[in-house]
Amino acid sequence: MLNTNIIHTPTGREEAWRFTPLSKLKGLHDGSAVIGEDHSLVSKSLPKGATFERVTTDNHSTTSDDAIVQRVVGSQSIAKIVIDGELAEPVILGRANIAKAEYSRVQIQVKKFAKATLILENTGNALLAEDLELLLEPGSNLTFITLQEFEGEAVYAARHHAIVDKDATFKSITVTIGGSLVRILPTVEFKAPGGDVDLQGIYFASAGQHLEHRLHVDHLVPNAKSRVNYKGVLAGESARTVWFGDVFIRAAAEGTDTYELNRNLLLTDGARADSVPNLEIETGEIVGAGHASTTGRFDDEQLFYLMSRGINMDDARRLVVRGFFNEIVSQIKNDEIEDRLMKRIDGELVKVGK
Repeated sequence: MLNTNIIHTPTGREEAWRFTPLSKLKGLHDGSAVIGEDHSLVSKSLPKGATFERVTTDNHSTTSDDAIVQRVVGSQSIAKIVIDGELAEPVILGRANIAKAEYSRVQIQVKKFAKATLILENTGNALLAEDLELLLEPGSNLTFITLQEFEGEAVYAARHHAIVDKDATFKSITVTIGGSLVRILPTVEFKAPGGDVDLQGIYFASAGQHLEHRLHVDHLVPNAKSRVNYKGVLAGESARTVWFGDVFIRAAAEGTDTYELNRNLLLTDGARADSVPNLEIETGEIVGAGHASTTGRFDDEQLFYLMSRGINMDDARRLVVRGFFNEIVSQIKNDEIEDRLMKRIDGELVKVGK
């Protein structure tokens, strides 16, 4: 049963929703979407030390003021993944071509001192709202790679919320390429001192796409570290991206070390990238805190340099974009996935050149 009591329906005037085209959400935000009973998430590779099961629960580890997340957490069915020990191979989860609208709850628990890589592959068409919790116990280490490779009309609205305990290490790599509208909330809550978080991401928006990433890192406790680095490329009429990076250093969070960076590259006229870094600091007793944001047009000098050496314009543009993304894509450390992503991006660039 879904609990939709006292859920505020966004109007678009709220700060959290002012960039989002609500009509493209197809009812996920206001409860009008007809939600099916099926659950699309499956385990594609489950190495020793990892378990996957679907359970029924009334418990909610966290709360959220996001209207879509509130609707999702009212669901009592949850996909639960537990990781224990040091895994030799990655856990791979996936879904493709969801027939009906879906609310998905996922909880990933990484046991004390466990170490693993988990890959989530979202493909095909979907109308999907998701709340995904990552619970990192003391001393654990998780690399979380999420791939949004949806088809053209897909809609995905999700929160990826990490709760990081004492001396735990969390690295996230978010890749968003496909879909009509993708809105992801990567959020981090430090539960105890010593946590180390690294949030990396790339996105490529083509004509008509809206890709939105709204990050929130909450430094609640002392001596924690966070890094954020997101890169975006936009090409095509009405291609739109939104990046919002909010880092909150509370009064008790002495010894915090944080930095966030967002860079956007516009390949064509008609594309728009909104970038809003935000840093709130309640204590001066920190190691460091900073942010930067840049949005610029394609570098004609760099393009001319490559073309002067016999490389045609299309190949030169492809090399520049590959180089721009490679810093982050290479950290996936999976040749098959890295090659697949770059080929998809190459395909999008070919469309722009036509």
